[in-house]
Amino acid sequence: MRDADAVASWPVEIRSLDPGDIDAAHDLQVRAFGPKSGDNMRARTLRTVEEGRMLGVYDGPRLIASAFYHALDQWWHGRPVPMGGVAGVCVSPEDRGRGVGRRLAAALLDLMEGRPLSALFPATAPVYRAVGYEHAGAQHLLTLPPEPLRTLAAGPVKVRRAGPADAAEVTALMRRLHAEARHNGPIDRGETFMRQVLEDEKVFAYLADDGFLAYGWDGGPEALAVHRCVAGSPETARALWAVVGSGSSTALTVRACVEPDDPLLWLLRDRSEDEVRRVTWMLRVLDAPAAVAARGFPEGVTAEVSLVVEDETRPRNAGAWRLTVGGGEGRLERDSGAREAVHLPAGGLAALYAGVPVATLRRAGLAAGGEAADPVLDAVFAGTPYMLDYF
Repeated sequence: MRDADAVASWPVEIRSLDPGDIDAAHDLQVRAFGPKSGDNMRARTLRTVEEGRMLGVYDGPRLIASAFYHALDQWWHGRPVPMGGVAGVCVSPEDRGRGVGRRLAAALLDLMEGRPLSALFPATAPVYRAVGYEHAGAQHLLTLPPEPLRTLAAGPVKVRRAGPADAAEVTALMRRLHAEARHNGPIDRGETFMRQVLEDEKVFAYLADDGFLAYGWDGGPEALAVHRCVAGSPETARALWAVVGSGSSTALTVRACVEPDDPLLWLLRDRSEDEVRRVTWMLRVLDAPAAVAARGFPEGVTAEVSLVVEDETRPRNAGAWRLTVGGGEGRLERDSGAREAVHLPAGGLAALYAGVPVATLRRAGLAAGGEAADPVLDAVFAGTPYMLDYF
């Protein structure tokens, strides 16, 4: 085991990745995650470096770790909040176990300045918990046979194939549906990303006035993968899912990325056995007042609660706050701390923001004090966050 003091004093330099080190960064990613398309990866990495969204860790001239973030929006109770999606965190195999990952994760928080939130899919949760991330939501991957989907179609809903020229329309539709449904957690990657999805010949996309479907073969002719199927009415949902079910003559299974309470689960005639796999993601509040001001809240809830936040990595989040909610809006303002307050570490604040019940936070050691406010906080932040995208 390496000496802790030696690890902390290791004189590495963390700075923006040098464009000349893109091949070295590619090598790190291959050693961490396996082979990828070199040309595509190189172009994406260069763009990320040019936009100032990638860091490298250097031991002298040697690149020993790297990471970047996606500039995204994330929907919270029907409102988009700017979010940094951390990805590609990798450390050279010979340098692991020396605290590099934690120092890199902390540096990324500063790099994402101006974005109220950050999220990531963790390869190892302790590294990210150490800098204030906490488990918040999941991808929900539902596996079911295609035959029940085939019989869902009902009513004359117009569905057409979608292509790259429809990227703006699809993006606007997805935003409208997330807002109307007051969704928590889905990310918005923008029109450019949607155009890339619609350009992919392996993705079969369909568009209706109030719905969008993207699916394809899941590695072979025996399984289909639904990347997203979102609709604003039961008629459209039935029509889109029936398109997927039309592959029942060939496909044996369908694996669909769905909402945790997806309407499909109520549209199916029989759902006595659901096979769902959860891929969890973590959340971090980078700017507490901005994060509260940007998200939506239940229209019928009015609240005023005192909070005390402990946050060593982002000190400006720390201290006594007064949370005020009303009319679907929220604000977080400095408080004297005289009233009985709910005390939260950084991870507890992130989990609360994501709708984790306060009773759960208390039993997990992520909240203390101010027990009388628990029902109010549960009502304010109620929701089951999810994502349809993995990054």
